[in-house]
Amino acid sequence: MAGITYGVTEAQNRSMRGVVAIGGSAGGVEAFTRVAAGLPADLPYAVLMALHLPAQSPSVLAQIIDRAGPMPAEAATDGARLQAGRIYVAVPGHHLMTYDHRIVLSSGPSENGHRPALNALFRSVAVAFGPDAVGVLMSGVLDDGVLGLAAIRSRGGTTLCQSPDDALFAAMPRNALRADVVDAAVSAAEVGAFLAELADSTRDRRAPSHDERLELENRIAMSERLADGSDVEKLGPPSGFTCPDCNGSLQMVTEGYFRCHVGHAWTADALLSARDQETRSALMVAVRSLQEKSRLAHRLADGAVSAAVRVRYTALATETDKALEVLKDWLANAETETGVAGTDD
Repeated sequence: MAGITYGVTEAQNRSMRGVVAIGGSAGGVEAFTRVAAGLPADLPYAVLMALHLPAQSPSVLAQIIDRAGPMPAEAATDGARLQAGRIYVAVPGHHLMTYDHRIVLSSGPSENGHRPALNALFRSVAVAFGPDAVGVLMSGVLDDGVLGLAAIRSRGGTTLCQSPDDALFAAMPRNALRADVVDAAVSAAEVGAFLAELADSTRDRRAPSHDERLELENRIAMSERLADGSDVEKLGPPSGFTCPDCNGSLQMVTEGYFRCHVGHAWTADALLSARDQETRSALMVAVRSLQEKSRLAHRLADGAVSAAVRVRYTALATETDKALEVLKDWLANAETETGVAGTDD
């Protein structure tokens, strides 16, 4: 990556077999602690862990992971050299990535509305470590991380996911299994044993493929938040859709995967979820507007100076109340179907 001149000697990296990238979302803290408890202290991998975190909130995830098992864990710092037998935990507001055996904390464009994003992490280790990269997708909703696992496999690496029946939220690992980008599904407690066995094995490696789009997307994620639109245009044709983050046009990278000119990335499921969020927000504004209209119409009916005026405002109040009930019922049903009871940034 331009501007980074880190160098690592052969002796420094001799004990490191590769890098394990572990990502999760909802239910991820519980999954991460169980993984950490089972990681052997002498594991010959550096471990990167990323959880979807609100950008402005403090995080004690590194301390939680550090107490959970024998391998020491720390909050990731930009430029730190990766070492085997250590866990580096993502911090809020930054993609956790790697380049030249160093950590890169990037404020690049969000992906699926997240920074840190799991696809950015997995893609980064795929580009940097190829066959020596391992991706592990844990509990979560929607499908962030699935494309990243595909990137690791395309470069000859190994991919795992948490067994759906072991995850608090099974959608994320289940989507990875449906996409056929996973080599094995294991429980969180079994991840450490799998990695130890992998490190000792002489497995047949896949022949890595070369995809220039993968490297371009990796550069975009490592860039500043405003990417060069001309670079994004190289990824695919206009999709006809707009980005929920910036309202810019989205290019279709592949079927069901999009990037805007700023660089924000969206899978189809995440884009649909963002549109649902927009719809709910707009309808909540409509509910508040109808509530005020109803109160005003009732007040005007009560204070009417003539029967004709009273009839007019009473009819308007009745019509507004009916519309309000229909809208409230629709919102209640939509929240029940999607499992969303409120909004989160």
